[in-house]
Amino acid sequence: MRNKGIPGICAGLVSVLFIGTLCIEAQNQPTEPTFPFGAVYFRKSNPPEQDWERDHKTAAQLGVNVFRHWFMWGSIETSPGKYDWRDYDRMVDLEAQNHIRVIIAERIDSFAPEWMWDQFPRSRQIDSQGNNLFPTVDGSSATGRAPMCLDNDDVKASAGKFLTALVERYRSNPAVMGYDVWNEGSVPECWCPATQAKFREWLKAKYGTLQALEKAWHRYSLGDWSTVHPPHGTSGYADSLDWLEFRRDNAIRLLQWRTGLIRALDKKNKVTAHGTASLSDVEWRMAAEVDSFGYTWVASRHSGEPWEQFSAVDLARGASRGKAFWHAEAEGGNLWLQPQVLNRPLEDGRSSNENDIRLMSLIDMAGGASGILFPRWRPLLNGPLFGAFGPMGMDGSVTPRAEMVGKLSTWTNAHPEIWKSRPVRGDVGIVYIPEAADFNVVQGGAAGTGRGGTIAGAYRQSLEGAYQAFFDSNVQADYVSLGDIGQYPLVYLVYPEMLKKSTADKLRDYVVRGGKLVSEGTPGYFGDGGTAGTVQPNLGLDQLFGAREAYVQFTPDLLSNLQLTVQGKQIGGGYFLQEYRLTGGQTAGNYANGHIAAVENTTGTGKTLLLGTFPAGNYYRNHTAATREFFRGLLTWAAVRPQVQSSDPEVRARLHQGAGGTYLWIVNPTRAPRQAKISLPAAFQKATELWQEGIAPPALTAGTVTTIVAARSAAVIRLE
Repeated sequence: MRNKGIPGICAGLVSVLFIGTLCIEAQNQPTEPTFPFGAVYFRKSNPPEQDWERDHKTAAQLGVNVFRHWFMWGSIETSPGKYDWRDYDRMVDLEAQNHIRVIIAERIDSFAPEWMWDQFPRSRQIDSQGNNLFPTVDGSSATGRAPMCLDNDDVKASAGKFLTALVERYRSNPAVMGYDVWNEGSVPECWCPATQAKFREWLKAKYGTLQALEKAWHRYSLGDWSTVHPPHGTSGYADSLDWLEFRRDNAIRLLQWRTGLIRALDKKNKVTAHGTASLSDVEWRMAAEVDSFGYTWVASRHSGEPWEQFSAVDLARGASRGKAFWHAEAEGGNLWLQPQVLNRPLEDGRSSNENDIRLMSLIDMAGGASGILFPRWRPLLNGPLFGAFGPMGMDGSVTPRAEMVGKLSTWTNAHPEIWKSRPVRGDVGIVYIPEAADFNVVQGGAAGTGRGGTIAGAYRQSLEGAYQAFFDSNVQADYVSLGDIGQYPLVYLVYPEMLKKSTADKLRDYVVRGGKLVSEGTPGYFGDGGTAGTVQPNLGLDQLFGAREAYVQFTPDLLSNLQLTVQGKQIGGGYFLQEYRLTGGQTAGNYANGHIAAVENTTGTGKTLLLGTFPAGNYYRNHTAATREFFRGLLTWAAVRPQVQSSDPEVRARLHQGAGGTYLWIVNPTRAPRQAKISLPAAFQKATELWQEGIAPPALTAGTVTTIVAARSAAVIRLE
């Protein structure tokens, strides 16, 4: 079935994952799934060819409706200009025959043909020490690849020809659903001559003249643009910060090139991409360039703690800004012999059963995901990731995990009305600031570990600590970019040690317009370029917070047990310490020595609460009840009423609203049934159970739902 075209009638079926219409040639052609549910199937050498037909029939019988394949450049262009499509043609044919849709995951990013490594020696990826990276067998696919850099015109031109051939071959095939153009949003790091040239172009656009660059970098003898090179280490200076920012900009430039090329060739099928819930601005920027967005998250790489997966799905939802998003790689099976799982209990993501699959899938849905795929359908048979992630058995047999996948897929596609509604906006926004994250990277790398006082990773720990503190109080917190804070009455600013002036101005405007801002210590201590301000808080933020620094201490190794009292609660801090004197604000907290630790102020129609240290990072490490109650109390301070409240702190509730109606999702991640009483923002007259397993139906009393939720499962209730 090669390039047949779709001259049939336009079915107008709307996919939740790839929003658009598809003209179906005949009734027996694959249709657009209501809720895409499937896995990556083909990675060239795996699974064995003799099983392909059987595997597809089994998947279809179970209810799988989507397969994603890695179309690996190095496994297709076997010699210059010669493409071997045979295996991939067979895949797409089998999908069409079994009413399974295809997502084409193009892999030009790290799967260049191995013959290129010798043909284009100047285009090889080079590490920070000046060493060429060598061709190897990739552990995620068990196929060969060459590390070539797309910043080189010869590699990029060849990649463009491959993508053109790929799209032209499959764009009219009715089984094709769309293209996944960036796998896990990885940002390349290369020191080859071409990448260095791109970096110089980026610097010219930012600074204009070499003299301006020398001043910003504090390097006054560069001599000529040709002698400007990327830093080969980390420091607290502007050159390291520019290098980090350039790498992300460059990665987005290449994403835009790929999406532009594909969209010019294929006006019908949609484009998606997925990240790794990495708490990077790449997530927001990637989502802005594609029709839908996704994320990789598996408990085995992180942990089985419920907050971790909720955090991942909430990040993807926040980055998507209302677009459909999907769990691109969800855990479907075991993981062995990898460093992330060592010394962890077997049930902590190392070995997954059908109940784990059910729970993790329902968490995705409760968080708003509108499609779920697993990294494998069948596990790889060789390499370091043998046996990993697949719901099917090593021999292609149906396991209880696969049966649960079928049950979930059947249920999701039988309830199209559910997916027309989306999660309500969170009660509080946790603000992501790229320059603060970058500065922690360069400063943390330069600072070293010290005597138990490392700050490497402190920014991410602070983001996740704030999320956990709200999550543990059953408060829905959203990760938000700076441009989206106006949608939230309350925002929390973590680890703001470096801020650009433009960032400070936007925060000030948010408060003036009525927003409530809670900021951790040393806000904007370092401004543009990583230069410390002579007045603290820096960048005019002293006026916003109504306070100035009286004393500061950057001693993370000495502050791990720092205590302060804020709004009547004794909470933990850490990393750094800042004391204040009032310049218009009011004292809201003190350290043990009586010095001012927190200041409340009013500006415009909004207000601020400045904390002299970092409670979020402390909660990440310690999880004290007092600090948790402090975070929950911030909603009272901001006059924000939680939209959904649970009587059981172990049971999580999410509300969805929209064209499909109102739905209450109640998730029980524990290993025993739990009774929960959920308080709602309004009174409802009827509660209809849509997903529950052998537990009594919910009881509805005005604005409260009471029910028992099965272990490692969820209740899905339609409210009317």
